[in-house]
Amino acid sequence: MPYDVETMVVGCGNILYKDDGFGSVVVQELKKYFEENSLPEETEIVDGGTGASYHLFTFPKECWKKVIIVDSIEFDGEPGEIKIFTPDEVPGGRYENPHAKPGEHLLKELEKQCEVKIIGCQPNEVPEIDIDMGLTTPVKKAVPEAINIILNEIGAI
Repeated sequence: MPYDVETMVVGCGNILYKDDGFGSVVVQELKKYFEENSLPEETEIVDGGTGASYHLFTFPKECWKKVIIVDSIEFDGEPGEIKIFTPDEVPGGRYENPHAKPGEHLLKELEKQCEVKIIGCQPNEVPEIDIDMGLTTPVKKAVPEAINIILNEIGAI
């Protein structure tokens, strides 16, 4: 069954909107890393792109012990700054279910079943209308730090 593992790493974002693609870039780099290194058993890395909620909230997750979400998140930090959030700390309505009652937070529900960590990177630029691919320099420089955090979280280093 898909995602029948203990640890899930899910990258979120849209690579067509500059720094919004941070999560996708990080998981693609992680996949390259694990082409030459052993991925810890019971771990899966998924590029969720703009459909990350599909991966997180529609598959059976009874076996999950840890979920690591990688995303660009506005938190008033410096561009490229990395911050680790819990579901309670994620700013302003991220990951809410638009079909649920107001205030229902899907990550808080997921956290009842497993440990949830969100690795957020403060974006420098996310265009609102025009497509503009590629991370900005400060966010691109944050990719290795995010990878190291994830490698440590999944026991690969």
